[in-house]
Amino acid sequence: MHQRATALVRSHDLGIDARKSLTSQQIATIAGWRRREEPFGVATARAEAVRLAKRVVSLDEELAENRATITNLVAVEAPELLEQHGVGAITAAVVLTVWSHPGRIRSEAAFAQIAGAAPIPASSGNTVRHRLNRGGDRQLNRALNTIVLTRMRTDPNTRAYIERRLAEGKRTKEIRRCLKRYVGRQIFRTLAAAHPVPEVLASAA
Repeated sequence: MHQRATALVRSHDLGIDARKSLTSQQIATIAGWRRREEPFGVATARAEAVRLAKRVVSLDEELAENRATITNLVAVEAPELLEQHGVGAITAAVVLTVWSHPGRIRSEAAFAQIAGAAPIPASSGNTVRHRLNRGGDRQLNRALNTIVLTRMRTDPNTRAYIERRLAEGKRTKEIRRCLKRYVGRQIFRTLAAAHPVPEVLASAA
């Protein structure tokens, strides 16, 4: 929707600089336009631009409301997740949806398998390597990847780990897979510690 609004304004002289993607402020300005006396073609384009801009504003408001709702739900159900570096409300919600409840996923290894973060050996000769695991829940896998990318940019410990592994001759993709596995293990332990399996279920297992 945003791209359509940008393309429309870019292709007609409506008084807005659309050489780059329209900003939120520009969208708000367009949404507030009123009808004016101008050639039919321009008036039609302006009316459509206003319609698209109002829709973008409406969707942004809905998105903000949904994000606030999800943040509140996660803060109630698993505030410990939000304390982890790089874990936001949306990624935490994805994790919680898959994890579901204490006891559903029995081990770190099982969680890694579900997340598609378990290493798959791809060694050759004396070279020990692992290849990409394309199985598992892809939304959970993307959530872990988002956390890893955030830590790669902002976490000193993660950056130090990357430098050390690069010096050892590891490739960036391999390092990222290791980090994804580590994050999955950390998240599972965090949830397991905060939400232990009830004794009745544990004894029945």
